[in-house]
Amino acid sequence: MGDPSKVFDACVFTFIPGRELTENVVSELSQHIVKSGGEVLDRKRDGTLPLAQITHIISNTIDFPEYTETKALLIPVVRTKWISASLAKGKQAQLRPYTPDPRMIFSDVVVTAADIPDTDKETIIGAVTAMGGMDSVAVNKLTTHICALSLDHEKCQLALSKGLKCKIVLPHWFDDCFRLGKKIDEAPYLLPDPEILQAKHDKDVQVPSSQHLQGATSARPDYIPTPADSMTGRPLLTVFKGIKVMLSSDLAIRDRLRTIVSDLIHEGGGELTSEVETCDWFVCQYRDGNHYVRASHLGKTVGSLSWLYYIITMNEWTSPMLRLLHYPIPRDGIKGFKDLRITVSNYGGEARIYLENLITAAGATFTKTMKADNSHLVTARDNSEKCEAARDWNIHMINHLWIEESYAKCELQSVTNEKYTYFPARTNLGEVIGQTPLSEARVASLYYPGGPSRPSPVSTKKLKIVEMAEDNSYADGPAEGVAIGRQARKDFDVMKDTDDDFAVKSTEVFELPSRRRSSAQQMSTPARAKHIRAGKENETPSTVSSSVRSAKDKAINRLSEIAPDIALYEKEKKRSAKDGNGHWGGKRALDQVEKENLLKRTASSPSRATDHDDEPSSEKRPAKKARPTLPHVETRVVLTGFKRWVNDKHKEDADRRKLRDMGIAVVTDGQPVDYLVAPQIVRTVKFLRNLSKGATVVSSEWIEDCLDTKKAVDPADYLLKDAESEKKFDLKLSISTQRAIKNKGKLLWGIPVYCTANIKNGTDSYKAIADANGAMFMTYNARSGTTIKPTNPEEDEGGQEPVYLLSTAQPAEMKLWKRFEDMARKGNMEPRVVASDWLLDVAMRQELFWDEKYLVTNFFNDKTT
Repeated sequence: MGDPSKVFDACVFTFIPGRELTENVVSELSQHIVKSGGEVLDRKRDGTLPLAQITHIISNTIDFPEYTETKALLIPVVRTKWISASLAKGKQAQLRPYTPDPRMIFSDVVVTAADIPDTDKETIIGAVTAMGGMDSVAVNKLTTHICALSLDHEKCQLALSKGLKCKIVLPHWFDDCFRLGKKIDEAPYLLPDPEILQAKHDKDVQVPSSQHLQGATSARPDYIPTPADSMTGRPLLTVFKGIKVMLSSDLAIRDRLRTIVSDLIHEGGGELTSEVETCDWFVCQYRDGNHYVRASHLGKTVGSLSWLYYIITMNEWTSPMLRLLHYPIPRDGIKGFKDLRITVSNYGGEARIYLENLITAAGATFTKTMKADNSHLVTARDNSEKCEAARDWNIHMINHLWIEESYAKCELQSVTNEKYTYFPARTNLGEVIGQTPLSEARVASLYYPGGPSRPSPVSTKKLKIVEMAEDNSYADGPAEGVAIGRQARKDFDVMKDTDDDFAVKSTEVFELPSRRRSSAQQMSTPARAKHIRAGKENETPSTVSSSVRSAKDKAINRLSEIAPDIALYEKEKKRSAKDGNGHWGGKRALDQVEKENLLKRTASSPSRATDHDDEPSSEKRPAKKARPTLPHVETRVVLTGFKRWVNDKHKEDADRRKLRDMGIAVVTDGQPVDYLVAPQIVRTVKFLRNLSKGATVVSSEWIEDCLDTKKAVDPADYLLKDAESEKKFDLKLSISTQRAIKNKGKLLWGIPVYCTANIKNGTDSYKAIADANGAMFMTYNARSGTTIKPTNPEEDEGGQEPVYLLSTAQPAEMKLWKRFEDMARKGNMEPRVVASDWLLDVAMRQELFWDEKYLVTNFFNDKTT
């Protein structure tokens, strides 16, 4: 096991928060990363990710705006579990099992094999690991699946005796999953009585719910759905904050509906625009027209009306490429579908509506009933009256994957592909419908190819990003479209990019105008990285039985092809150890490999040998400038109220780099910090949160002087002094800091603090402050039930403990006071409905005190008088 403090050495992370990845989780993981030698960066002021510096992105989903660009640059995107796995091992874990890409269908599977033949065992384990899973020699708590033919094997008995939660399945389950490229339910394959061996083939199978089709069954819905969890009306939208939306004229929606959409966008902090160049999101119905093409070239987010309604319903951004009908439809359908007549069987509910709309969008004719003139039957099982008729009339019978992938790839797919004609015995394939994303590269090549007549840097970069992302992804197989990213290899690769490196890389990859690069440049770009990843990392077999073996054969052939390079590497590594000239890798490795390949090409091509006879011996590439290494982070700071960078994100980025070169890292709020930097005492979330953690508070002049003098000056000379604010808030900052160090973030430990849901400024800021001081924070609204457990008054020797409700004197909040007070008294606690200033003052003074002036009835009366 390696040094725990260096697990993430030279790694720079950023987080993509979401429903599963909350602010508290990000804060906790950031602390682990920093303690283990890593660095965490936040989004820039303009909202973009600092991809120039990032080596890893932590996200539990691929549904974020920059995902295509991360694929183009081979930046690994991994789930939060990768961090804990790396810390547990004492070294960075493999990337593949922790990718959030749903196309890696076994990414959450840890399998061990029991009583199955060795050849099948190797095949299944190879398939699982190729698709993001892991194998385990023995059964343990992490094992999720045991592959067995019966329960007699000792592994099965051990799992049963210890009550482990792993599933014991037949090998047929892995085979069926791999044939389809989708992870289906294990229930019919579970031992001891697997349904696929017991039930008759024609026995009915329950039609499953379609969990992936919410808000995506139609490209042109007639109304805006109401959030499922909303009982008091639609909540305030935050997804439109700072966003400019353009609604295309081809949407043809009613004036009343357009007005409703416009009002929702404005209420959520966004605005409507009629200019493509200034919009952030472009919403249209069809994939044509000057506005659509221009918006696509400029890298705008382009989606359908269905996508916009989904955004409004879920109140969070999602990529319109992830769901087929969230992207504008082709006006004339997909080539080859025009004369097809397609019907559907064994799909129900939303799945049936979705398939009807998808077939129509593809350009075919959907028929409710089946006749002899039908060309195709899309079915979830191969058992129904329509299926029998299809066999009698020689009508193509396929599952929904055929129509989905034809639409996604913008091309009619062959019905002879086994994936489309395979139907697991006891599975209704409706359970995996709606999981196929659009191919952005195919859409770009067909509907907005080449770029405008006068291409801008933005449009050219957009096309290059899509092209490179496609090159770096798997070309075929069940994991088609997946890009894992590169694993750090200290002896053969350099993961950390400086800003200068990224500038060079961006110029080479997104260069204007495009020019042919030298072989050396090609080998140093992400396209070269894809070539290096050949073999097991880049091969995904199409079936468990035959294609995995084919993949192994291909891997062996590749190994034989690169054997000279491997031998060269091993030879140089031994030589380096003897003469002390350092490790083999980076430029030296590429120079030597390139030279060997060039010799091979000139030897095999007489014409090339004539033209470049002296090239291998006489031409020498200029030495590449060594990459500068950043100094160790000596000081971590959080800034609040800092005015130097207001409305100047370029100056901020430049100044942050200058500070980092001095060993001063400006970190994201929530990470461990040494100093809190502020111009004066302010009651911002950042100030109170970091003061509560015991950070030393220094004046903004310290950062100003560091930047002006270009050297790190002593922060002890800049302790914040603000007598006016100390008098205003009735505190002494030095005393508050000393108390915070003693409190260790537990000032309000175990104290319940509630907050009305509609309080001014929202609940998030108060939650952050309460959490930083150890309080039990909860939101209280009209639907909140009793959360205080009743106690016996005789058991409370110290009398009633207080419970607080942060509120204002708004009528809607006043209605909650009596319910809250009744709940508290039933729990033998003293209710205190207080103004939010109580929490702010307690956090500022770092002292738990009470004064009845904070009671809402007193506080707001005093304010009005």
